[in-house]
Amino acid sequence: MPDVMSAQSKLIGVGVGPGDPELVTVKGVNALRAAEVVVVPVMDSGERGRAEATVLHYVPEEKVVRVVFALNERSDGARREAAWDAAGARVARLLRERGTVAFATIGDPNVYSTFTYLAQTIAELVPGTVVETVPGITAMQDLAARSGAVLTEGTEPLTLVPVTAGSAVLKDALAGPGTVVAYKFGRQAGEVAEALRETGRIDGAVWGSALGLETESIRPAAELDGAPLPYLSTLIAPARREGGRGGKL
Repeated sequence: MPDVMSAQSKLIGVGVGPGDPELVTVKGVNALRAAEVVVVPVMDSGERGRAEATVLHYVPEEKVVRVVFALNERSDGARREAAWDAAGARVARLLRERGTVAFATIGDPNVYSTFTYLAQTIAELVPGTVVETVPGITAMQDLAARSGAVLTEGTEPLTLVPVTAGSAVLKDALAGPGTVVAYKFGRQAGEVAEALRETGRIDGAVWGSALGLETESIRPAAELDGAPLPYLSTLIAPARREGGRGGKL
């Protein structure tokens, strides 16, 4: 039942970046520390995810609450919905009990984030809850910085594609102008490599995973051999650039 006494509750989606704790913004750290409780999403209640590992650099463990989400469930709609309902109910209880809840999400809370769905659920369960977001550094920004790949110049467009949408969507993007960034392509690494070669975009393309962590891997896309990569892998295929400095202005 919706809580009619929820006018003061606040849910804050905090982007904590792709994994490197030094890439959490000052505003993000302040939001995490000011919240009564920090929720971190997990696929299994016994695991420590990347968001939690980052958060623990800034807040004590007793302030962190793990909530199970069906993060990668795509085939079983009923199971996914049941998991979302349970997660939403858990966060709703925390809002009623604590007032201000921060939800830590890797990357940015407005870019392919679990937070979007949670906020929609809370709007129904706890009407009047104030919802805010604190932007976070994305994996494509971090990979660009670590690899030297330039995301955009001048009038170039930038296309971001989740490969979970299918390799055909990626091929369409690669056939167009500008830089193409692919997320979540680890399980389809072979199809991604094929798409890059078919569209003539493999030269200069780079992929990375576990950015900022001990297991970090950053390699030229030409080295992709079809073997599966970590799920949260990122690809940058830079725009074709000719004409020297300022050629795209």
